[in-house]
Amino acid sequence: MFDTISAVFACMRDMHDGRLVSLAGIVCAVGTYASFAIAHHAARATGRRRTAWGLVSVMSSGCTAWATHFIVLLAFRPGMPAAFEPVLTAISLGLAITGIGTGVCISIRNRGVRIQFVAGLFVGLGIAALHYVGQAAYLIQGHILWNWGLVLPSILLSLPLCGLAMVAASSRLAQIRRSAAPLLLLAIAILHFCGMAAMRFRFDPSSTFPSDAVTPSAIAPAVAGISLALIALAVTGWRFNLSAIGRLRQDRRRLRELTDVALEGLLICQGDTIVTANSSVEKLAGYDPGQLIGTSASALLPSVDLTGLAEREEREVGLLVRSGQVVPVRVLRAEMVLGHKLQTVLAIRDQRERLRTEARMRKLAFTDSLTGLSNHVSYVDQLHHYMDEGIPLVLLSIDLDRFKAVNDQFGHLAGDEVLREVGARLRFVVRPDDVTARVGGDEFAVILVGPEAKDRAIAVAQEIADRLGQPFSAESRLAYSGATIGIALAPIDATTTSGLRQCADLALYRAKEQGRGSICCFDPQMDAAPRDRRSLEGDLRSAIRRGDIELVYQPVMSTQTGLITSVEALARWLHPEKGPISPHIFIPLAEESGLIVQLGETLLRQACSDAASWSSSVRVAVNLSPLQFQAGDLCATVAGILKETGLEANRLQLEVTEGLVIRDVERTFSELERLRALGIQILMDDFGVGYSSLSYFQRFPFDKVKIDKSFVDQITTSRAARAIVQAIVGLGDTLGMGVVAEGVETEDQMRLLVEAGCTHLQGYLFSPPVRKSVLQESFLLPLGAKPHDAGDVDRNGRCRTAV
Repeated sequence: MFDTISAVFACMRDMHDGRLVSLAGIVCAVGTYASFAIAHHAARATGRRRTAWGLVSVMSSGCTAWATHFIVLLAFRPGMPAAFEPVLTAISLGLAITGIGTGVCISIRNRGVRIQFVAGLFVGLGIAALHYVGQAAYLIQGHILWNWGLVLPSILLSLPLCGLAMVAASSRLAQIRRSAAPLLLLAIAILHFCGMAAMRFRFDPSSTFPSDAVTPSAIAPAVAGISLALIALAVTGWRFNLSAIGRLRQDRRRLRELTDVALEGLLICQGDTIVTANSSVEKLAGYDPGQLIGTSASALLPSVDLTGLAEREEREVGLLVRSGQVVPVRVLRAEMVLGHKLQTVLAIRDQRERLRTEARMRKLAFTDSLTGLSNHVSYVDQLHHYMDEGIPLVLLSIDLDRFKAVNDQFGHLAGDEVLREVGARLRFVVRPDDVTARVGGDEFAVILVGPEAKDRAIAVAQEIADRLGQPFSAESRLAYSGATIGIALAPIDATTTSGLRQCADLALYRAKEQGRGSICCFDPQMDAAPRDRRSLEGDLRSAIRRGDIELVYQPVMSTQTGLITSVEALARWLHPEKGPISPHIFIPLAEESGLIVQLGETLLRQACSDAASWSSSVRVAVNLSPLQFQAGDLCATVAGILKETGLEANRLQLEVTEGLVIRDVERTFSELERLRALGIQILMDDFGVGYSSLSYFQRFPFDKVKIDKSFVDQITTSRAARAIVQAIVGLGDTLGMGVVAEGVETEDQMRLLVEAGCTHLQGYLFSPPVRKSVLQESFLLPLGAKPHDAGDVDRNGRCRTAV
């Protein structure tokens, strides 16, 4: 190995003309510069000019390698006459151009490192072919023997060097690109000097040159011409580079002027080196003008890999400023051509103000602005999170006592002061990891989190009640409130958010029933009644839809004639599983659930339809709910039903209660007057048990007034009941109203009521509420029928029924 290396160095030292070798190095350097300069110019050009200059660059590269090789061959001193075989000499130039051209074509298709290395291998093959074909064209007066121990290693060493040279030439980093030419020169030197040292010469005086052999003196002008052409191309490339550098500087200057106007920070980088930075990013990073130029972009943005950042994709990163602090920014990367060079533009946007704004918005969105506690949305979200994660917790539902009185007495500003103080006291009681929220006007909630929440729930609730029971200072005055608290546990009482909130509310309602300032824990029995009520509501809805709500009728008797003058329609519901459901249960339930309008219209239509088939002397009375008046179209509905069923308006009686009147006096009386205008009779039901305002009778002339059953029950035992009945009868007689006593069950009650002057009686003494069929068979004549005997008919033709 040592002998081989010594032979190579001996060949370089003893068998070459140093001046010509130096000239070959100069030609190679000039040619390489020319080739790269023309190649860069071709990359900046477009269309046919790009193709033409690309071919010139390839030709220049091939000629550079060829001229360098043959100058060194001319510098070789074999010690005997030498010449060149012209065909192989020309072929060597063609092989160099072909190999280099193939490598360049592969290189421009893909900038990947592996592809560039393969392209360099093809360039190396072209140069190796040039050298050894060129050396094969070298003739001496004698014989040449080859040492393959130098030939093969020279090729194996030069090919990777050429590959690395091509990889370096395609790099975006200037430091790496500068190593391309030395690597290529080293590969050429290894090929030549190893190849020359591999030749062993044997002089043969009898050997002669072919007739077409070219002497060194004859080939020198060709080499010199190519060398001069390379020098010319180098000058041309130099001018191109100067022009490109000038344009790049001008572009950067103009871009700097434009970017300084921009509010966003802008960095223009060549590789990782910052070549331009606008004033915005300099101020943001804390640098003076121009200090960022030449520094590393990755040092300014250490938390992001700029080479791996997708183009046109924004990413939030940290900007390392001069003081050492990290400023949150958003970075957008784009590639653009400046001065015919592909450069990276980084747009940097300061995110501090946005993050502060988002924090303020988040606080406004999830915090109650008055108390600083979590608001309803945040409270529900956090409760959802804890329940989904299965974290044990206790929910305290808190309702302030007497807070409306505080607002009414001291004003809303004082009320706000009280609410703020409530929030402060709640925060003082709970732990930092607990949740305190204002969920309504004077409603608060506390979520105690963790395995110890159950053990400390009562103590925390009691402390809250004690602290909120202390006086509040509001508007320089003392206000007294307090708190009632319901407690529910998860997952013991409920496993869902809605279920847990409902349990806490039920516990709160029970606590309110126990009195202000009470604390109550949820018990499963609390949920039974609401659950049954919800189930009953669903059954009622289905019953109305199927028509399962039926009517029964109770006769109303005239005390003067003993005849049935009217019947009261009463709703009945026979539940398929629970049996008869009292009207005192399902009528209020229908009102609460919004079903009363539909139910009332259905029952009114049924009552009118039934009554239309009875004797014209019998009226039908139907009770109205206050909510039917609030619907707004009661008069039109009633008129439509009368027209639909064919019942005369004067045979319909509508019963209203005092509770209906006092809700909206003017609106109620206006609606009653419209109904009266149709010919319908209006009755005041249950008189004497409500407000019993006599002004109602002055405002509206009722046709009848019905004495409540509570007075009838006591008329035989209570002087006060008898006096009230006599007063109502006197009022009715004076105002021309009929007086109906309902709930008559005994003969004594009937006697006293008749003696008092009641005009009509109703009750179980005469008949319980019966179905339509029973009513027709036992009490009523069909429409158009005649009485059985004259004794059962009065002078007006009405059917008598014995009392």
